[in-house]
Formats: sequence, C-alpha cells, structure tokens
Amino acid sequence: MKLIIQIPCLNERETLPMTVAALPREVDGFDTVEFLVIDDGSTDGTAEVAKSVGVEHVVRMNGNQGLARAFMAGILGAVERGADVVVNTDADNQYDARDIPALVRPIVEGRADLVIGARPIKNIEHFSPIKRVLQRLGSQVVRTVSGASVNDAPSGFRAMTRDTALRLNVFGRFSYTIETIIQAGLSNLRIVNVPVRVNGPTRPSRLFRTNLGYIRRSVQTMLSVYLIYRPVQIFGALSAGFLAPAMILGLRYLYFMTIGEGKGHIQSVIACAVLMLCGVFMAAIGIVAHLQSINRRLMEEIRYLERIRMGSSSGVASDDGLARWPRNGSLATPVKEPSDG
Repeated sequence: MKLIIQIPCLNERETLPMTVAALPREVDGFDTVEFLVIDDGSTDGTAEVAKSVGVEHVVRMNGNQGLARAFMAGILGAVERGADVVVNTDADNQYDARDIPALVRPIVEGRADLVIGARPIKNIEHFSPIKRVLQRLGSQVVRTVSGASVNDAPSGFRAMTRDTALRLNVFGRFSYTIETIIQAGLSNLRIVNVPVRVNGPTRPSRLFRTNLGYIRRSVQTMLSVYLIYRPVQIFGALSAGFLAPAMILGLRYLYFMTIGEGKGHIQSVIACAVLMLCGVFMAAIGIVAHLQSINRRLMEEIRYLERIRMGSSSGVASDDGLARWPRNGSLATPVKEPSDG
C-alpha cells in the first residue's frame, strides 16, 4: 500500500520546508509514504525548494491555474505514481500533520472513500466570530445540498481512496473543497469526518480577501454543481413556483365566472396564461437538463475508465520527479520536462 501526501503550492518557498518537515514518513497500514508538491505557477523557486527538502514528486502547472485545478492535477498525478490513498494538506502548515494517521484510518479499515479533517472551529483563536459563523453556515448548506454528513466543508485536510480520486471532477478554479464534497455526496461515496488539530497562522489567507467574497464564490460553486447533478429539483421547483400561482389565478377567474362577474377579471386570465407558459418552459428546461445530466454521468464514467487505463499504463514521472501540466486545464498525462543536458 502506498500513501502519497500532496501539497498544492503557490509561492510557498518560506513555509514549505516547515510543512514538509512535519509530515510523517511512516503511517500504519502503508508500506510506502511519499510526498508530492503541485507548483501552481510559483515565481519564487518553490519547486526547487521542494526537491531540496526531500519531496519525491513535483507537478508543475504551466502558469497559475487556481487552487482547484492544482488539486486535481495533484490527485491524478498521485494516482499515476501508484498511490492507493491520497492525502491533501496545505502548504502553510495550517493542519497538524500528526493527525494524518487518524485521517487515513477509516480508509485503511474499509469504512470510507473520502475522509474530511474537521477542525475545532469554535476553538480556533485566530478565526474571527463572523468567520466561525460562516464556516458553520457553509457546512450546513453543503450538508443540505449534498446529503452528506460533513462537519467542516471548507477543510482542505482530507484523505481519499484511489478510486475516489479517479472519480472526482472539479469544474471551477476557485476551490475544490465544497465542490468535491457535493460531488462525492451526490455520487453516494462514503464520507467520514475525523477531528483534527490545527497550527497557528503562518501567513494571511490567499484564497479570498473578504468574507463576502468567499460567500459569493462558494454559493456560485454550490449552485453550479447542483445544477449539474440535480437539475430536475431546481427547475422543478422553479416550474412549480410559476404553475402554483397560475392555478390560483385560474381558479379565481373560474369562481368569478360562476357568479357572473368574469368580464371584470380578464387580467387574471392573462396573468394565468403567462405564468403557465413560464412554468411549462421551466419544466421543459428541466427535462433537457436532466437528459444532459445523464449524458454527463456517462461521460464521467468513460473518463473514469480512461483514467484507470492511463494510470495503469503510463509512466509519467520523470527521473527527477518533475512534470508539467498542460496549460489548457486538461487533466491528461503531465508532459515530461526536457532535461538540461
């Protein structure tokens, strides 16, 4: 059994050595533990620092493509390097690496496909009160949308099986945390929460500047993923929102017709017709979106099988562990770097 611990990085020259030094080289249930760094367009020599501190594998993105794509490049790169389990952690040493054995234990015991490290949000001193509220609210929304029991949805400290890594598809560029949980929940993957500890802050967050910005981006992500996987529910609700008042107006007009006062309420007929057309239109969009969702699921299954084939047949890592990822965002095999010689 091989465990690969991946670290997405963007200009982490200062914090990366501390983060790597804290990672375990031996974990119960695994014969091998290796490290993988995803260099998301760093300009400070992060990749070179990673190699100097003993990181076996470095995947270099061609320019800054965002945390979500870096995460996907990492987990697929880890699978292609033979990982049976992949752990994701942050380069700023936010998460306590001593909890990695606890994080992977549900997978080793066969109880989970995806494990989320749940931080003690209410006890983290450097989290402001509003951030704590937003974290809890965001997790509640994700639980409602995904149907999965998740205590800390924005946590990036997580472990997943090889099969789970091959099944995940991240469409946005902002963050992978919420999108992958919703996707896993709607795909009926087994999700387990494990309490984890955190370290003090080493630098300000680079993912978002304000809480409002984070809320906006997170809501956009949740709506986007839910539209992809549950379009019938959304457009069905919209259709019902139009058809219900249309029926009320229609019945209202019929009532006045029966008492001989229908001529004075023709506007109810017009409003009823407009609302019914809108309701039927929304229902039709829902049907088309549902058919597209089925097609997407089939395409994802084909992509999953193709990833399995590629993972079993491709030797993607170069001799020095460095690889590049295509600029177009494709999650195909990384391109081997040319040697200096």
